[in-house]
Amino acid sequence: MAHLPSELVSHSQKVCSLYKRAIRCIRDWNHKIENYRIQAILMRERFDKNKDIKDMRYATYLLQEGEKELFSNQHYHPMTYPNSASGGAYGRKGETPDCVLDYWHPLEKARYPKYFARREQMKNEYEKWYFETYPDQKKTIKDH
Repeated sequence: MAHLPSELVSHSQKVCSLYKRAIRCIRDWNHKIENYRIQAILMRERFDKNKDIKDMRYATYLLQEGEKELFSNQHYHPMTYPNSASGGAYGRKGETPDCVLDYWHPLEKARYPKYFARREQMKNEYEKWYFETYPDQKKTIKDH
């Protein structure tokens, strides 16, 4: 989900946001770095040309026109970052289950003797707790 501002957004923040979105739109359309840089420099020049405007009505008008121009020039398939909310890897976590460690070779386990000794102790404690809590489960495990 996008960041939703909880307070009022100033005019300068709106302009910065527009500039950032415009630069990303340019990147979407220009895949060669040379073309992208030229267009980005020209875009920065357009923004710098209007940075000293004191009349807020005219500045707001320019901001609205910029938003309209950006909307009309949007790329049909914009680039997204993999971990952003619209990216392909959003919300993925590559967590390996703990049981994989049981299949390690003894030579691999020998590298971390304290860890695996503590792990075996914790497994035994958990098994003891489990069968004390659920005594009828011990019978079903022995049957299989």
